Order: sequence, then structure tokens, then C-alpha cells
Amino acid sequence: MPVPVLGIMTLYLNDRKYLEEKPVYQKMIIEGRKLGLDVYVFTPMDVSEKKQRIYAMEYEPKKGGWTRKWRQFPDMIYDRCRIQQSVRFDQLLRFRRRYSHLTFLNRPLRNKWTIYEVLSKRTEFSPYLPETHLFNSFTDVHHMLKKTPVVFLKPINGTGGRGILRIERMKDPSYYYIQGRNQQRKIITPQKIHTSRLGPFLNSWKMKDRYLVQQGIHVELPDKRVHDYRMLVQKDREGVWQLTGIAGRVGAPGSVTSNLHGGGRAVSFGEMLDKWIEDEESRGQISKKVERLGVSVASYLENQYDALCELALDLAINKKGDIYLLEVNPKPAREVFSQIGDPELYRKAIVRPLEYAAGLYARKNAATK
Repeated sequence: MPVPVLGIMTLYLNDRKYLEEKPVYQKMIIEGRKLGLDVYVFTPMDVSEKKQRIYAMEYEPKKGGWTRKWRQFPDMIYDRCRIQQSVRFDQLLRFRRRYSHLTFLNRPLRNKWTIYEVLSKRTEFSPYLPETHLFNSFTDVHHMLKKTPVVFLKPINGTGGRGILRIERMKDPSYYYIQGRNQQRKIITPQKIHTSRLGPFLNSWKMKDRYLVQQGIHVELPDKRVHDYRMLVQKDREGVWQLTGIAGRVGAPGSVTSNLHGGGRAVSFGEMLDKWIEDEESRGQISKKVERLGVSVASYLENQYDALCELALDLAINKKGDIYLLEVNPKPAREVFSQIGDPELYRKAIVRPLEYAAGLYARKNAATK
């Protein structure tokens, strides 16, 4: 039987062809060989439609370096492309349309607002969803702040904590306290702002139809840092959804997000939950609930859209033990498990998509025969 070929498709981050996750791809190539997979990396920019070949990136463990080689199209494609405003993203959209007949391990999901709408139609998910609306005007924020003391404004296509604002209703009803990060992930200077200035301030961020207004959940630790949980669910070799792992994330001082790229740090799930929820029985119930939630959400979204092989769910848990699904990430990083000092869990997070690819190829090959 021929060796199955898996192409990891990603995007360069700039014109110098920088790849953000190259060390991870290196590990995937090495682990793929152990599973009998031939793995290479490419971007849509590397595809020659004239030659019907791909100028692929290959890693040679013995030489400890990367090389380039013209390759045929792979048997399967593992799409790791994240949204960016660039010509490179336009090339990706064209590639997906032109080669939609190829076997993809995972198809793109929609934006955060659409995913929220889809999930909110299921009564089983409703208790886990913080109240969320599409931002149209300051009125949406004003109405939410009447119900809850804290509101978050998030880009519908944002990643890594970019462009997020936190607005808190102060004891003096004439003022709000604003914190956040700009589009470069930098923490903006917190400010106290009068009610009359909030509308113009939000207009300067050009949010209309591009932002969500979301109920804030109390997740501040005693040292005032925020925290949440990153849960990774992936398909196993047989194509069955499984919980791979959960880790806590603690934000940098003064940050409204816990993202690791924004200066946050990773903490093991057990350690984080022990500090946050005192009752042992409650912690056990929470652990069971989040696992069921992750697997159920992944299965449901795949039925609604198309092929998926992994999802990350960002969760907030308040002091009462209520669980909230903040957002779903279809292109998850897995470094959080490396940072909590669990090399076996980190390896599992890297290997599971490869195992699924190997199993998928075997099933397709058997069906063809």
C-alpha cells in the first residue's frame, strides 16, 4: 500500500515568508513518519496551477533543517490557516474553491457571531452561553450594561485577544471604566470615561457589524488577574471525538484577556480549579460537565458545517461553578499543554490529528477496494 501523504496548509504571516508554527510542524513531520505518514507543509502561494505541483517545505530530522521540493498534491489536507487581512488570505480562498474536491481533515468554521447563533438554537447549550449580541450601535452596549456590570466587546473574527474591550459600570452611574487591547495585542491605557463620551469612543473603533457585545463573567483572581480555561477536543484514529486536555490560563497584569501571546501564563486545570472552586464535589461535577460539553459542541458543529478534526473551546467558570463557553477556535494552538509542563499531553495534542489522518486514509482505501 502506498504511503499516505498529508499536506499541512498554512499561511505566511508576512512577505518574508515567516511561519508562526514552524516548530510545531517540525514535530508533526517527525511524529507522522512514526505513524507511516509522509507529511509536508505548504501555503497556497506555493501552489503552481500550471505544473499542478506544490513547492513544499520538508523537514529532514537527520540534517536538522528544512528543504524545498516540488511535490504532487497530498492525499489529505490539514488546514491550519487563520484569518488575516492580506493578499495571502485571498489566495487561500481561491485555493479552497478550486480544490474543494480534495480531502480536507477540517473545513473552515464561520465567524464567532454565526457560531453563537448556531449553538444558541440548541437548548442543551443555552445554559453555557453568555448573553451575546451583534454590535450595531452604542445602544447595544448601554442595554447590556443595564443587565450586567461588565461587558466585553470582541471582534467577530479576532484571534489572540486583539481588539478586545472591557467596559465596567462604575458606582457613579455617570462613568464607565474601559480596559482592553488594540489590534497589535498591546494593552491600552485604562481610562475612566463619562457616559456622554462612550458613544464617540466606540465609534472610533469602527465596530459596526464587526464586533460582538458579550456579557462579562467574573473571573478575576485575588491578585486582580483574569483567568479562563482552554479545552482541546480532537478526533481519534477511528474518527471519534475525544477530550485531549484542559489547561488554565492566567492573564498578564492589567490585561482583560488570558491569551498566552498577550503575556498570559498556563496553569494545570486541576491546580487552577482547586484554587478557584473550594468544594471538591463541585470540582468533580465541573470536570465531567466540561468534557461532555466539549465533545457535544464539536459533534454538533461538524454536523452543521463540514469536516472537522479538532476544536479549542475557551471556557469561563464563575465562583458558583457555572460554566460559560466564551468562544470556539477551529485552528487551536497547543502550546498551553507544553507550558504547564505536561510533555505527554502536549505530544498527544500534536499526534491526534495525524492519527486521525492515518485512520481516515485507511478507511477510504478499504472502502475503495
